[in-house]
Amino acid sequence: MTAADNNLTLKINEIFYSIQGESSYAGLPCVFVRLTYCDLYCNYCDTEYAFFEGQDMSFQEIVKKVKSYNCNLVEITGGEPLIQDNVIPFMKLLCDQRCQVLIETAGHIDIGKIDPRVVRIMDIKCPSSGVSEKNRWENITELKDKDEVKFVIGSRDDYQWAKEVLNKYNLSGRCTVLMSPVFDRIKLSDLAEWILADQLNVRFQPQIQKFIWRADKRGV
Repeated sequence: MTAADNNLTLKINEIFYSIQGESSYAGLPCVFVRLTYCDLYCNYCDTEYAFFEGQDMSFQEIVKKVKSYNCNLVEITGGEPLIQDNVIPFMKLLCDQRCQVLIETAGHIDIGKIDPRVVRIMDIKCPSSGVSEKNRWENITELKDKDEVKFVIGSRDDYQWAKEVLNKYNLSGRCTVLMSPVFDRIKLSDLAEWILADQLNVRFQPQIQKFIWRADKRGV
């Protein structure tokens, strides 16, 4: 860590150690660094407490906390982590320290500036989110085969819309595609059956942390 890094800070909502509940890394122990702030207000958001709550922490303090869990897999999440510009050098720092770094982002901010060693898990917001007009379609050209795209599906119409986006941008041939049902809004079996009926090359992805713990429990 350089002297310059020691002078940089991020506003942190929480840092915790849990089971990765989403993405192709689901089931693995992971350290989560949740940043404060979000400029989208998806109507199914389950982390509204991260919109404004948080404290400023130096890179040194954050890394010390992350390292205390003795876990190499680290996810940067939010809120929307890319709102804070200092997250870019922070992720580079984690990569330099040989952490396997994931970032979960809503997809409306440029992902091209992220260190190429980071796995980018990017939402494409479906219509029922209420913010689908915010999607930054240019981000799709930045995706690499190790990155992941996530559609959070809240209705049959969302599913049909996501299929059209899949085909238009050939997403299944570009990276891993996740389809995640909005918790308690549609049946898991419905989404699973739609995927099978259409023989989609996607990963069905419920939020498994909500089945292990309470759906509203923080720090999991």
